[in-house]
Amino acid sequence: MTSRAEQLKEALENRILVLDGAMGTMIQALKFTEADFRGEQFKHLNNEIKGNNDILAITQPEAIRDIHKEYLAAGADIIETNSFSATATSQADYHMEDVVYDLNLACAKVARQAADEYTALTPEKPRFVAGVLGPTTRTASISPDVNDPAFRNVSFDELEKSYEDATRGLIDGGVDIILIETITDTLNAKAAIFAVETVFEEKGVKLPIMISGTITDASGRTLSGQTAEAFWYSVRHANPISIGFNCALGAKELRQHIASLSKIADVAVSSHPNAGLPNEMGEYDQTPAEMTEHIREWAKSGILNIVGGCCGTTPTHIKAISEAIEGLPPRKIPSFEPHMRLSGLEPFKVI
Repeated sequence: MTSRAEQLKEALENRILVLDGAMGTMIQALKFTEADFRGEQFKHLNNEIKGNNDILAITQPEAIRDIHKEYLAAGADIIETNSFSATATSQADYHMEDVVYDLNLACAKVARQAADEYTALTPEKPRFVAGVLGPTTRTASISPDVNDPAFRNVSFDELEKSYEDATRGLIDGGVDIILIETITDTLNAKAAIFAVETVFEEKGVKLPIMISGTITDASGRTLSGQTAEAFWYSVRHANPISIGFNCALGAKELRQHIASLSKIADVAVSSHPNAGLPNEMGEYDQTPAEMTEHIREWAKSGILNIVGGCCGTTPTHIKAISEAIEGLPPRKIPSFEPHMRLSGLEPFKVI
C-alpha cells in the first residue's frame, strides 16, 4: 500500500497542490462567547480564554471539523491543523501550558477525520493534514525592549522544549506533514526544526516538513532581518519538502519574493498570502476574483508548487484559486551544483 508520504510526493510531481485558507477568519465569523471557548472542559479556569482559538479543537471540535470540511469541499489538498498557537510559549498567555500535548492531539485528530472523509469520497485525490507549528508569541533573537537590545524573554532551549511537546501531539494525532509556518524569527524556526527532528528520532518516524516564512514589509526581509535567499540558506539543512512565504503581504506584494525562492530552491515552493493588505479597520477586502488573478499568473509563470490563503481568506477564495490553477503544471524543481551557501542577514555563496 502506498504511504501518504509517497502519495504526497507523487501529487507534487503532477500538479500544483492547494492549501486551505484562514482558520482565524472562519472562527471569528462564528462569534463564539467566553462560555463557548471554555466548554465543559475548562469551566473551572479563573482567567478569560476567549480568543484562544486553538482550544476550540477540544471544546468545539464539530465547528473546527466543519471549517476543515468547507476547505476540503472548496478543493484543498492539504488542510492545516488549528494549532497555530498550541505551544507552551503561546499558551502561557492563557495559563494553559499544561494542555499543550492534548491540544495538539485534538487539533490533529479533528483534521485527520475531515481529511479521511474526503479522501474516501475521492480516492484518486488523497487529502493531507499538515500539523502546524506557529511562530509563538516570543522571539529568540529579537529584544522586546527597545531600551535593552540584549534582553530576551525566551531562550532557544525553552522554545525547543515547547515545540517538542506540540510535535508529539501532532504526530500522535495522525498528521502527514509538519508545517513550520509564519516564521518571523529564523532562530525560532531553527528551534522548531531541532525539536521536530528530535521527536522524529524519539518516535522512529520521519514526516515531510514544510517551512514557510514571513516577509514583514516592503523591505523584503523577515522580522529578524533576512532576505528571502538568506532565509532559505538558513533552513535548507532541514531538507524540507517545500519552502515558501505566507501572511503579512497580499499576493501582489508577495510575488517577487516567491519568484526569488523559485529560482534558488531545489525543493517545492509554497505560498499562502493574505487576501490583500488590511484596511484601516484591520480587515481584508480582496475578493476571490482579485486574489485569483494574481495567483493564476504565478502558476502560469511556473513559480508555484503549493498555494493557499492566509489572513482574510475563506473557502470561497480557496475554491476560486483551485479552479484558476486547475490543469496548470507545477513548477519544475531545479537542481544545482553543490556549493557552500551561508547566510547572515544576506546570503553568501562560496563558488
